[in-house]
Amino acid sequence: MKVASDGGKRYTFDLGGGPETIVADGTDQPGVFGTTLSVSAEKPNVWKVVRKMGDRIMLVAEWVLSADGATLTDHFSSYQADGSIRKTDYLFKRTAGNASFAGTWEDTTPPSPLELEIEAFESDGLSFINLTQKTTKSLKFDGKRYPITGVNMPASFASSGRRVNERAIQLFESIGDKPYDTQQAELSADSKTLTMTVQPQNASKPRILIFDRE
Repeated sequence: MKVASDGGKRYTFDLGGGPETIVADGTDQPGVFGTTLSVSAEKPNVWKVVRKMGDRIMLVAEWVLSADGATLTDHFSSYQADGSIRKTDYLFKRTAGNASFAGTWEDTTPPSPLELEIEAFESDGLSFINLTQKTTKSLKFDGKRYPITGVNMPASFASSGRRVNERAIQLFESIGDKPYDTQQAELSADSKTLTMTVQPQNASKPRILIFDRE
């Protein structure tokens, strides 16, 4: 993620969905995909970040900057539609910037286990059901965009895909007309392992996810 200081309390945040420029004064201000974003300084080294959709809180994050400014701990809480709360602690290291919150931050958090179900979708498509994140991606490999559904998903979040060969597919995710990421999923020769390479649009490095068949 990136945080750029625009002078005073004004900052531009890119948290993965594109730039959002707001004043860090704790008030709800227009953000990406119809949400609002608020950022407030609780202490000199602690920021509170809140995203809402209308009156509903989507997430609350407490950012804690280390004394040397080299790392940022994100105590992240995601508010699910069923009323439950998922808590995760992320650890970021600075790759650009000085000792303040402004800078470029790389996520170094060890990956949490994910459970993925893949089922047939209609006659020639597939459904990818992320049981951990409670999202569903159902599509055919015809180049058309199909909606991605789930908790806290933007209404315009969609995916399209193509078959690379009999064991590999490529997926393209977008929010509206803006590319979000590219994913390539490849099944091992013995069909016991699925390797998924995820390249976010605004990230320099891909994420590699390896799933073992149950």
